[in-house]
This record gives sequence, C-alpha cells and structure tokens, in this order.
Amino acid sequence: MKSVSIVLCTMLVVVSCVSSKKFKALQEQQRICTEELAKFKESSEFFQSKSELLQAKLDTANKTIAALRLDTARLGNSKRSLTRELGNSMKELDELTKTFERYKSTGQKETSALQKQLEQKTKELQKKSEDLVGLEAELRNKQQLLEERERRVNELEDLLKRQEDALKLLKKKVTDALIGFENQGLKVEQKNGKIYVSMEAKLLFKSGSIVVESEGKKALQQIGKALENEKDLEIVVEGHTDTDKLNSASFPRNNWELSVLRATSVVEILLANSKMNPAKLIAAGRSEFQPVDPADKAKNRRIEIIISPNLDELFDIISKD
Repeated sequence: MKSVSIVLCTMLVVVSCVSSKKFKALQEQQRICTEELAKFKESSEFFQSKSELLQAKLDTANKTIAALRLDTARLGNSKRSLTRELGNSMKELDELTKTFERYKSTGQKETSALQKQLEQKTKELQKKSEDLVGLEAELRNKQQLLEERERRVNELEDLLKRQEDALKLLKKKVTDALIGFENQGLKVEQKNGKIYVSMEAKLLFKSGSIVVESEGKKALQQIGKALENEKDLEIVVEGHTDTDKLNSASFPRNNWELSVLRATSVVEILLANSKMNPAKLIAAGRSEFQPVDPADKAKNRRIEIIISPNLDELFDIISKD
C-alpha cells in the first residue's frame, strides 16, 4: 500500500512538472504572439496609410493634369488670338508706312500726323510681339509640365496594372493549389489590392483545439508550396473565433488566446512545409470581433491568410512629387 502511494505521488509530481513546463511554454508563445499582433497592427496601419496616400497622390495628379489641360487650351487660344492681332497690326503698319511714303512730300502737318500714327502702331506691334514671345514660353512650360505629369500618372497606372495582373495570377495559382478543398469551407478572393484565403475552422481544427488536423494540414502545405517562391509579398495569418466563450484554466483560456494560437499553428505548418521567408509572415488573433456573418458561427470560426503585394516601387514613384 505504501509503495502504491509513493508511485502515485511520483506520478503527480511528474504530471505537475510537465503541466508547468507546458504552461510556461504556452505563456511564452502567447507573449510572442502578442508582440507579433502589435507589429501587425503597426504594419497594417502603415500599409493602409500608404495606400490612402497613393490614391490621394493619383487623385491630385489627375486633377493637376485636368487643370493643366485647361490652362494649355486657354494659352493656345490666347496665342492664336494674339497671332491674329499681330498679323493685323503688321498689315496696318504696312499700310501706314505706304501712306506715309505717299504723303511725305505733301506737307509737314500731314506728315507729322502720319509719323505719330506710325510710331504708335510700331509700339503696339512691338508690345504684341513681346506678349506673343512670353505667351509661347509659358505655353511651352505648361506643355512640358503636362507631359511630365501624364508620364508620371501613366507610370503609376502601369505599375498598378502590373501588380493587379500579378495578383490575379497569384490568386489563380493559390486557387489551383487548393483544388479538391472547394467544398470544405475554403474560399480564395481578391479585393482591396490583396488576396484573402479564408478557411473555416472545421477544415483545420477540432472544437477548442489549436492542433491542425491532417486534412487542413494538406491544404496549408499546398498554400505554402504555392507561395514559397513569391518574394515580394507580406503575409498575415489571422485567427477568428465565434462568440462562444471559453472557460478553461489552461491554454487557450479565452477567444483571444484561441485565435492567436490557431494563427500561430497555421504559420508553423506553412514554414515547416515550404521555403517561405519567416520574416514575411505575421500571426495575429482577432478573437470574435470581426465576424463575416453574425448569424453564422461556423463561418466566423476561420483562419484568414491575407497576402499583400510589396508597394515599395509605387511609393518610390509618388515620393518624387
């Protein structure tokens, strides 16, 4: 009886040690995930602000181009009008010169009056010539500015189109990699300049668990292989839960921890089965606070893999303004 008691006590001590180690490990994992979430929030806000800046720059550039086109058209009309006036003045000056030559010998009075008219017309002609030169210079500057603005906007729009096309190809690549999982709560869509891979929890986890099931692991392995050679991407793995509360003394103790730890499990599988760059991945938990359908808990329990393109090239262009 005494030996049995000793064995039981020994087992309790061992179990207690293991649980304590596991608890500490999970605590450390939670700390890391909390730091990653903070980084994600900062990165997400930075990306959003840069995207808004890019759109604002494009809008401003397009408005500037529209204004420059109006100015250029106005200057062109002014130039044509002034050119006509200059031509008419030259004709008048020519006629006055001829008249002056005819009447030069007829009398001092008439000659003096014609001389004054001739001088006045010559001054007017000189002024219009100077105005025309200035107008032509202004028009050239406006045209150069317009061409430069149009070139910059075309460059931005071309880069945006190339990135949009690249995202479409990447979406197809991910979708093709997940053939066979279509009816298991998995969806791939492109919106807001990003690709969203949404995976319902039923494909990945048992209720309340953070361990990825074999079928979900297969899907994640396929995603990892599809993305491992894509260098210019930022990838965020978000965990989402429903509103059912967890009441557990061990990890995960609540929906925040459940969402973060599930996201971490997904990241670990992606990295373990591909050559993806760990520096490009972020694990984040959203708990129950971003439901896709408040009335459908199954849809809300999900993992979202959000794939964002690198916008550095775009930002380099707009920073030149």
